[in-house]
Amino acid sequence: MSREIRTGGPMNIRVLLVDDHKIMRKGLKAILALEHTIEVVAEAANGREAIRKADELLPDVVVMDLTMPEMNGIEAIRQIVAAHPDVRTLVLSMVLDRACVMETFKAGATGYLLKDCAVEELVGAIHTVASGEPYLCPQITSLVIRDYTKGADANSSDSCVQLSKREREVLQLIANGNSTKEIAFTFGVSIKTVAVQRMSVMKKLNLFNVADLTKYAVREGLTSIE
Repeated sequence: MSREIRTGGPMNIRVLLVDDHKIMRKGLKAILALEHTIEVVAEAANGREAIRKADELLPDVVVMDLTMPEMNGIEAIRQIVAAHPDVRTLVLSMVLDRACVMETFKAGATGYLLKDCAVEELVGAIHTVASGEPYLCPQITSLVIRDYTKGADANSSDSCVQLSKREREVLQLIANGNSTKEIAFTFGVSIKTVAVQRMSVMKKLNLFNVADLTKYAVREGLTSIE
């Protein structure tokens, strides 16, 4: 599929909307429908669905929430970008946390925008990332600069990056309240396998109860407190 939009061609920017709240997706779709340069080609309610639709449709831009069931936005971005480097990803989230922002860009995101942004900023951000340029909203830019000047370490030793793909998925499901049996059913593996993965997560993070694992997952943008 051609990418004329990135070289000034006449094609619309083809967008995949990813958010677990249906009303949010419908609202975004209605807003973007007013833009003659943007076409919403599909919607997805979680990271797994986003990966599947990105594979099928090869959108120009994926507008991605972070805290979703089944698979979070960070892992979805990582897999989409790995499979399709030309697909740009724009995070649209309520999460304002430096560690989460840094992990998002490590995963391959092209832009980061907060959900309280103006419509004009969202449209402009989509155009920016579609052209291959990065976009950071002012709040995120200020956060990153402020923490950097304070000497914050972007490569904190407890960063989620040290977990494997499956371990991140297991952590998210634990934080979302799933039992070991439910997680095993989700992945089609034995309960023993999940138990080993769960213990590996705990050892790597030095966290040994669900409450602390949940706090970590929220801090890293893997789940929400809703």
